[in-house]
Amino acid sequence: MTSPAPPQDAVHPVDEVLPLPRLLVLGLQHLFIMYAGAIAVPLIVGPAVGLDESDIAILVSADLLICGIASIIQSAGIGRILGVRLPVVAGATFTVLNPMIIIATSYGGRDGLPYVYGAMIIAGIFGLIIAKPFSMIIRFFPPLVTGTVIAMIGLSLIGANIGLIAGDKTSTFTAEIPKLNAAGQPFLDEDGKVAMMTNPDSGQVSHIVLAAVVVVLIVAFARFLRGFLGQTSVLLAIVIGTIIAIPMGLVDFSAVASSGWFGIAQPFHFGPPKFAAAAIISMCIVMLVTYVESTADMLAVGELTGRDLSPNDLARGLAVDGLSAFLAGFMNSFPDTAYAENVGLVSMTNIKSRWVVTVCGVGLVILGLVPKVGAIVAALPGPVVGGAATVMFAMVTAVGIQTLHKVTFGGPNNHNLLIIAVSFSIGLIPTIQPDFYDHFSSDFQVIFGSSITSTVIVVFVLNLVFNHWLPNFPRKAGAVEAAVDAGAVSPDEEGAPQRSEV
Repeated sequence: MTSPAPPQDAVHPVDEVLPLPRLLVLGLQHLFIMYAGAIAVPLIVGPAVGLDESDIAILVSADLLICGIASIIQSAGIGRILGVRLPVVAGATFTVLNPMIIIATSYGGRDGLPYVYGAMIIAGIFGLIIAKPFSMIIRFFPPLVTGTVIAMIGLSLIGANIGLIAGDKTSTFTAEIPKLNAAGQPFLDEDGKVAMMTNPDSGQVSHIVLAAVVVVLIVAFARFLRGFLGQTSVLLAIVIGTIIAIPMGLVDFSAVASSGWFGIAQPFHFGPPKFAAAAIISMCIVMLVTYVESTADMLAVGELTGRDLSPNDLARGLAVDGLSAFLAGFMNSFPDTAYAENVGLVSMTNIKSRWVVTVCGVGLVILGLVPKVGAIVAALPGPVVGGAATVMFAMVTAVGIQTLHKVTFGGPNNHNLLIIAVSFSIGLIPTIQPDFYDHFSSDFQVIFGSSITSTVIVVFVLNLVFNHWLPNFPRKAGAVEAAVDAGAVSPDEEGAPQRSEV
């Protein structure tokens, strides 16, 4: 009698190869979920640094190409060198927005982009070098740090949508402009100052209403649609909003006809890279922040899929972010991070196969190699994109708040509230008053003129001071502890304060 053959090891759901039709549909779904967020970065950076539609189209195409390459490497992996081998979608990080705009404008707008991409190349090399060490010191980036940084990313970006919704022809909101005479010279008022008037190109009611319609559509679709349609509510709202904008004269696809069906952006389209110390430091800080974001997302996907991640796994995943920044410096693109919205999709659908994301990455590469797609995206009306961005940016802040929910604030940890307060107060300065540091050196402005980089520095240092360097240093008790000492309340059996009997 022969004994039965030992059962073969079952394939882990992460490594399962689904039937081709399902792979294609589910991969397309991941693409739709991340697409609006990915293209928002070039659509915001382009107008902010003075690029025309043709340049913005190049940014979009290059962005999609790098996102696709990074997503393929993250999901499929390259040996034991690169890729976390999880269903992780890579997309352009919002962290880079403010630093890119500040660096570019500091060096002349469009002419300043070589400094941006030079810094990005160095930051990519820096990221590849520190990927392994960073994966070993993740304890210094607890929810206190990551939650504060993510929340600030959202808060600092929310203002960027205003220029898209209610801005003038350059997507910049300018409420007042000088009054000009027939010769184009400004009028002077009685005090000898330039007389100002309301800018007719900014804050138009029709544009604001259109953006509001897009927001309402996103909310309605997310609430009432189910399955695939419900998961693509942002993309559906953008499409419908664009259709509404056509009779308003806000859509111009003339540049699409002159764009080719196939092509790749010329490396260093804006000129050979240039290097400045402050710009490099700022981009390296962006890389650190990106690593914080990606680590949190990769750990979340690992938990969802039932695959524990070792430091080596994390290091390979983080190295892909560094590689994306290095490639972006050559290809006029942006550093990538693991996209949180796609982490949510894994949770919603319970589809754990990493090969689904590989298909998504292939689709992104194809889109990045078709210039007409970039031209179409670049021609999307500002109020429509701004309306969608209003929801997306606020969602980033909401994720940060959700992360901060894991932080302990009472007892010996009452100082955590102070850390968050100081970090937010300093981080919000450049957002509320961009000219606050005008009298400081340009190098200082590049670093601390960004809400994100300044917040990272402050919250990271304060977390070290309070929770690592001086963890046992005596601190003043919080309000609850002081009340217990004074006899106003008494602790219960488990140590929680209770109201004392009168």
